[in-house]
Amino acid sequence: METTASVSENPPRLVNWELAATTAAKLTPAGPKMTSAQIRAAVANLRELADASVEHVHRITGLEAARDLRDSEVLVVDRAAWSKANARSFEALLQPALEELARKKPEQLKSAATAVGSTLTGTQMGAILSFLSSKVLGQYDPFCSLLPGGPAGGRLMLVAPNVISVEQELNVEPADFRLWVCLHEQTHRVQFAAAPWLRDHMLEQIGKLSAGLVAKADTFAERLQQAARALIAGGKDALQGGKNDAGSPDSAVVAGGAGTLIDLFQDPEDKAIFSHLTAVMSLLEGHANVVMDAVDASVVPTVKTIRQRFNARSKSRGALENLVRRLMGLDAKARQYTDGAKFVRAVVDQIGMEGFNQVWQREENLPTEDEIHNPDRWISRMDQSRP
Repeated sequence: METTASVSENPPRLVNWELAATTAAKLTPAGPKMTSAQIRAAVANLRELADASVEHVHRITGLEAARDLRDSEVLVVDRAAWSKANARSFEALLQPALEELARKKPEQLKSAATAVGSTLTGTQMGAILSFLSSKVLGQYDPFCSLLPGGPAGGRLMLVAPNVISVEQELNVEPADFRLWVCLHEQTHRVQFAAAPWLRDHMLEQIGKLSAGLVAKADTFAERLQQAARALIAGGKDALQGGKNDAGSPDSAVVAGGAGTLIDLFQDPEDKAIFSHLTAVMSLLEGHANVVMDAVDASVVPTVKTIRQRFNARSKSRGALENLVRRLMGLDAKARQYTDGAKFVRAVVDQIGMEGFNQVWQREENLPTEDEIHNPDRWISRMDQSRP
């Protein structure tokens, strides 16, 4: 059918990602004022410390994959470049689901584009990217290989203006802080090298979730708006210093609570996938935090001071920033760091790092969301799976 073919070749776009990237670049402040020479020196130092951190990751994790990371790359970027890279990756992640729906149900995809268009425009996504681009210190993107010319093993981006801004704000030793940050980010790079199947597994799960959302065009926009209203209501309570109906200032973003991403997923299958991805992200972030915190003064001389000031920093955010973070689910992501780190430490304490490293062997060894909160259950399952 000619109409179906033309839609399949050029499926409707739910978001104008080029507009999102350009909007983010316009809205985002440039960062700390530095001379060209200072910028070059900082970039070179970040590259050097990124390389140096890999050996520490290898020693702490025992993952031999750290010895060969040639399939991935490290970039030191500014905020605008980070926004552009993420806009391109988001589009690439959504594209397979859009193309599949365009082949099977072109009219439904057209309906989805119409329903979502008033809610998720390129300008609005650009504003979100702009906020995030001034907060992210580093990011490992395993999905950039979907892009033309993208490295097969993924890409680590260190956002130089943000690293420098935070180290100045905390008044800590720049080289120590940069190495500390690199330890966390390089751990993500090593994780995907140790589990080469993980990228495709996550792509498959994200694809199913994306396809499910797009296919439910008749209710997606309504559910998105309901979630947004619930988050905003909780955010108003936060600005006023009060608590919401659940009795907790953070309950609006607890998985499964009112006004969360999970409210967009109504089918049991979608909720199960979302739960699985939450567990995987908790594992990855928690493991990286454990590595980050495993170093002592022999590696990062001022690490104790850095930890104390960095942890205290999150408690000093203003009400407006706390509201924005809640609306965007960043507080929920912060809990992934905490929950995942507790899981990793509990497992390592009981069966050692070698026992924990079973998690990278195959997808069946990934913890469930329940096991993240109950490490003994994961350990028991791993014992039972041994021949």
